[in-house]
Amino acid sequence: MTATTADDPPPELRLPKRRGVELSLLVCAVLISVFGYLSVGLGKADAVPPDAAGYGAGLGALALLAHIAVRLRAPYADPLMLPIAVLLNGLGLVLIYRLDLQTPSDQAAPTQLVWSTLGVALFAGVVVFLRDHRVLQRYAYLSVATALVLLIVPIFFPAVNGAKIWIRFGGLSFQPGEFAKVLLAVFFAAYLAANRHALAYSGRRSWKPQLPPGRVLGPIVAIWLLSVIVLILERDLGTSLLFFGLFVIMLYVATGRTGWIAVGLLLAGVGAFAVGSFEPHVHSRVQDWLSPFASIDAGRGPSQLAQSLFAFAAGGMFGTGLGLGHSILIGFAAKSDFILATAGEELGLVGLTAIFLLYALLVARGYRAGLALRDPFGRLLAIGLSSILALQVFVIAGGVMGLIPLTGMAMPFLAQGGSSVVTNWIIVALLIRISDSARRPRPGTVETGVIAPIVEDPEAGVITPIGRITPASRPGGPGGSGRPGGPGESEGPGETGGSGGPGATGGPGETGRGRR
Repeated sequence: MTATTADDPPPELRLPKRRGVELSLLVCAVLISVFGYLSVGLGKADAVPPDAAGYGAGLGALALLAHIAVRLRAPYADPLMLPIAVLLNGLGLVLIYRLDLQTPSDQAAPTQLVWSTLGVALFAGVVVFLRDHRVLQRYAYLSVATALVLLIVPIFFPAVNGAKIWIRFGGLSFQPGEFAKVLLAVFFAAYLAANRHALAYSGRRSWKPQLPPGRVLGPIVAIWLLSVIVLILERDLGTSLLFFGLFVIMLYVATGRTGWIAVGLLLAGVGAFAVGSFEPHVHSRVQDWLSPFASIDAGRGPSQLAQSLFAFAAGGMFGTGLGLGHSILIGFAAKSDFILATAGEELGLVGLTAIFLLYALLVARGYRAGLALRDPFGRLLAIGLSSILALQVFVIAGGVMGLIPLTGMAMPFLAQGGSSVVTNWIIVALLIRISDSARRPRPGTVETGVIAPIVEDPEAGVITPIGRITPASRPGGPGGSGRPGGPGESEGPGETGGSGGPGATGGPGETGRGRR
């Protein structure tokens, strides 16, 4: 063996890409979905569905296409996100197909498969052509302008089931608000990344809280208020709650001030009370939530919420089995808003818990990717996109279980809805791109937690026992050699920053992986 000296470069140890793990999990996800498809046929007709092979081949081809895109363009991406998305999408197709068997005149599963194909194609396009997530920061104001247009246009179309959130052209319909939430997340991340120091530390004091200056907080509050007003006009409480929660979460993450959470909860309570009291469509849903069995007592039969609660109760611990439940009694929204009731009845508490754990794991991996990033925009964007999924699951599950009023949103990947499934695939693609940037080895580093470059100058930094570099020795820190700043990153000591995002302001250099 040749002796090494301090002048020799550290041995190159490559980070595991884990694409083989991802492929193995994708095979399991497809097999589980195909097994569910077969179980539905056996449970309803004691026969294997004639198109089972085509279903398995189609889902497998979509999974393989997505895997190839990730393997070629994002080799260091998180290995769990894609298999979880494929499994949830596959289970959603199974549940919709199961309900289609009881509604021969309304077949939704083939259309949902087409939308899923489009979603996977857009997933592959985002992964292939978006080489750096920081490019999105340049289009912050274009994103928010497009989002507001998407939110305003449905107001001029007829209401569907009491809400003006749809655009219909002949037999084609879609929800623009589904795409608007991703664009608003991009804008919030870009603006908060550029102004996080001003939002957290500057401004005048009013009583105890320290208020940021109006020129910094004003634009983002104005955009949020306008979007909420539009959504109230559309009578879509669910998306309003989603945007409000996204705004509060990202503001808290950007500033680290818990006071924003208190203010957000207070404003949410006041807004919910006002809308629930004066808007008839929302008021009726609040009344159904407060008294889900009132229609039974009045002799009108069970309401949708009551039927949903009956379905969960009938499922028990292990469920009735796929194809053996009666959740179709819920009515017109059984395949969309109330798809979770079918899962609860036929898969039971065990199956429902497994689905929730899949969502929780997907959100947690998104948070983990964001926290591992060095640039504030990417960190905020990852947390914002993951929070969109988490808020959707909470709002929808809470509504169909009677914890909160019904909101009329689609369960990510599970529920019928082309706009929803396409948007969720775009969200997963962005998280894949961000996780690849987070896990990709940086210049001068090797295996995480094993070996780090040796710093000869004791004043420049030292190596910790687990191989990490102290803040002083990080590139761009005091005494460091500096690094090129990404789009929108504030310039600090030892850094050569980029041009900055919208309203960027200079700030101190980074100190470790946490907030500055």
